[in-house]
Amino acid sequence: MSARERKRLQTRERLLEAAVTEFKRDGMAAADIGAIVSAAGVAHGTFFFHFATKEHVLLELERREELRIAGSLAAFFNTPHTVEDTLSQMVRELEDLEERLGSKLFKDFLALHFSTTRPPQEERDHHPVIIAVISELERARDRGELPPGTDVFHQGVFFLLGMYALLVTTPEAPEIRTPIVEKYVTITLNGMTAAPR
Repeated sequence: MSARERKRLQTRERLLEAAVTEFKRDGMAAADIGAIVSAAGVAHGTFFFHFATKEHVLLELERREELRIAGSLAAFFNTPHTVEDTLSQMVRELEDLEERLGSKLFKDFLALHFSTTRPPQEERDHHPVIIAVISELERARDRGELPPGTDVFHQGVFFLLGMYALLVTTPEAPEIRTPIVEKYVTITLNGMTAAPR
């Protein structure tokens, strides 16, 4: 890697880090690009050289976090587990993510999945978490834990998107959210294990 390329990547990392800090504080919509570039120690235009919009910053964060979560899921899937454990582990991964990102940024992160202005991605980068969950549900079906005709693709996508929407819209208080999440996992599991129609 050339010195110029190394410097470019370092600048991008500083901008990403400063933007994430700003997003945690105020949420993406209210985040001030001036504050971001000031914290990163770069000129205002440098932000737009690296990220076309604030949503592009969130997209980069999503890519990194989804790869991290997919790796964590892969390690979990190498241990003995059930389909219910798979769904519950995904919930734990999201809870850990919320703890790391903070409530405002976490909700922005999940809401990006539903954004009408979401920047386009290259196909190869599309949602490694969804791929990991669907692949594991396929293996569970192959092991006989799910009925043979189970549509694991749609079951996996519906589970994740439903969970994302639930976490964006429900209050964070555990006494409110936890029973709702547990019920959602139970209903999803019942739907997966019922004989396909």
